[in-house]
Amino acid sequence: MPATDIQSLEELCINTIRFLSADAVQNANSGHPGMPMGAAAMAYTLWDGFLKHNPRNPSWFDHDRFILSAGHGSMLLYSLLYLTGYDLSLDEIKHFRKWGSKTPGHPERGHTVGVEVSTGPLGQGFGNAVGMAIAEAWLAARYNRPDHRIIDHYTYGICSDGDLMEGISHEAASLAGHLRLGKLVFLYDQNHISLAGGTNLTFTEDVAKRFEGYGWHTRTVTEGNDTEDIAKAIAEARAEDTRPSLILVHTHIAYGSPKKQDTFSAHGNPLGEEELQAAKKALGWPATDKFYLPEHAVQHFRRAIEKGAKAEREWQKRFDAYKKEFPQDTAELEQAISGKLSDNWDADLPKWTPTDKPVSTRVAGGEALNALGKHIPNIVGGSADLNPSTNTALKGMGDFQPREFEGPATQGAVGGPWDYAGHNVAFGVREHAMGAAVNGMAAHGGILPFSATFLVFSDYMKPAIRLGALSKLKAFYVFTHDSVAVGEDGPTHEPIEHLAGLRAIPELNVIRPADATETAEAWGVAIAHDGPTLFALTRQNVPHLDRSKSKDAGVSKGAYIISEADGAPEVILMGTGSEVALCMKAQEKLRGYGVQARVVSMPSWNLFEAQDDRYRESVLPAAIKKRVTVEAAATMGWRKWAGDEGVIIGIDHYGASAPGEEVLKNFGFTAEHVTSAALRLLGKNREADNEFGGEVAFAATAPHEGHS
Repeated sequence: MPATDIQSLEELCINTIRFLSADAVQNANSGHPGMPMGAAAMAYTLWDGFLKHNPRNPSWFDHDRFILSAGHGSMLLYSLLYLTGYDLSLDEIKHFRKWGSKTPGHPERGHTVGVEVSTGPLGQGFGNAVGMAIAEAWLAARYNRPDHRIIDHYTYGICSDGDLMEGISHEAASLAGHLRLGKLVFLYDQNHISLAGGTNLTFTEDVAKRFEGYGWHTRTVTEGNDTEDIAKAIAEARAEDTRPSLILVHTHIAYGSPKKQDTFSAHGNPLGEEELQAAKKALGWPATDKFYLPEHAVQHFRRAIEKGAKAEREWQKRFDAYKKEFPQDTAELEQAISGKLSDNWDADLPKWTPTDKPVSTRVAGGEALNALGKHIPNIVGGSADLNPSTNTALKGMGDFQPREFEGPATQGAVGGPWDYAGHNVAFGVREHAMGAAVNGMAAHGGILPFSATFLVFSDYMKPAIRLGALSKLKAFYVFTHDSVAVGEDGPTHEPIEHLAGLRAIPELNVIRPADATETAEAWGVAIAHDGPTLFALTRQNVPHLDRSKSKDAGVSKGAYIISEADGAPEVILMGTGSEVALCMKAQEKLRGYGVQARVVSMPSWNLFEAQDDRYRESVLPAAIKKRVTVEAAATMGWRKWAGDEGVIIGIDHYGASAPGEEVLKNFGFTAEHVTSAALRLLGKNREADNEFGGEVAFAATAPHEGHS
């Protein structure tokens, strides 16, 4: 079928996207064909006419970012990547959803070339896009100069009805509207169909009015195949430099399918061979063969290769001119993009001694973060309206805000400039969006982003944290108020099961430091780590631990001997966070009973597990079976470290509202309790009764989990 004019070539290209996607889904006998078929026209219009990208160099830093938030329609993205010339073969398309393919069921960053973020859990990609737009705005404000716009790209996305139903999109859209992220443009695939039926069952709000209320520019395209109107709408969105844009495109799911167009049966299931052939016939497709690719269409798509190379060459000339005029700024930017650190990045990390006044690890974390900010210029982040509690304000480094919002109530919030070059992002009470946005900032590149809130609210962020770990993003999730020592706020704010759940996430570096020194070390480990790190920090003050008897491997190895026994150890006391201090006190008490105890600080299970057998054996010898573990959290998982004969002191029920020290005492987190447990393990029951008044009974050999 030769293309004789632009209109027929355009139609041919759009149908190529439709049927390459539908064929792949049918071949896999699994997937979502309806969305790619319905959204093909708007995706083609964006990619062919507006998207700045180089298929042969996907990592070109100034390329436009594209996020398919509706990740269930992954074949739409894979088709676009293949057709425009990315390193994704037709064989990979044919192996869609098959073992070992580069075309998994939902897009995965780092697995498929050209995929910016991992999407599929609805709304997460939308939140990622907000973070990417924040990153672009920050980098542009910091590095662009008059007549030198070296950071100048858009963040585009396609979202679905499902994305906009999820609560995270409400938070993220509200944040983007407030921040006036004018270079964020979303195409909304408004086909009024979700997996279980039409949206008239669940989703009848006026989405345009909702987004206008958030401060977005909105535009409606009434016919999803009207590429001329779609192009006009995108151009209008690009002209809006003070408001993000939502283009509501009324599409038809499974467009062209005689029986399944506009029905929910096309959402999550293949069309079926008979219906797929009927759709091809209805749209005048010239072949019934699977994976037929019209030569004229492919040639047209592949123009993106030279077009992208030309755009990058032109940018490189501008960058070279910038480099000549601003060599110091260029060196800083290139270092940020590469992910490398300056030689002195940790020069000012604070240090403490055992005689210093006790401080909480949240306060110590804030000091460490600010020290790093002096030498790492691309640390950017903030909290969910909790800077005074999480201690994560970067002092004197400015607020990331539109200048026009500055006023008496906001001036000098953390000092420094009030504009897009500010390092402190006020996420507001939006933990869901904050997690996704921080992931988007990390995925964008050039920024080391962090978030902060209370550990109990990690529940709100869990989907984002999981995707950050899956994608190996270098993001820092700071959580404070890490145990029942939160105290008066009570069980609604006291985390119990959270550490166990977070430790279960693969590829996530979870660190719960024991004191200020470990907290500074933890930040050093996180900065050097190539992946996400999660901090669990105390609200209450903790002492600076005496390391005079330490075998000082420190946080980097996950667990280490913080205080060795005077002689051959008979029992090992191990803990994390604030409970390590209890182990240290118990060690002293045990000396009074003639018992030699080794104290092990275990701030990071996953880092310890990553060490070789020899090191792990040196810290936790298999021959020492008498062990007591202490953590003010759920006991799940501790049996691995306590061994078959060990005692696990933890809490497997909700907390209580009272002063933190009183809560800890009543739940058994005391040096006396730890001492008593160790004595009973060693058969010294009478001494244990003297120490703890006989209130808690432990069997000498049988394991005991939790506090009774």
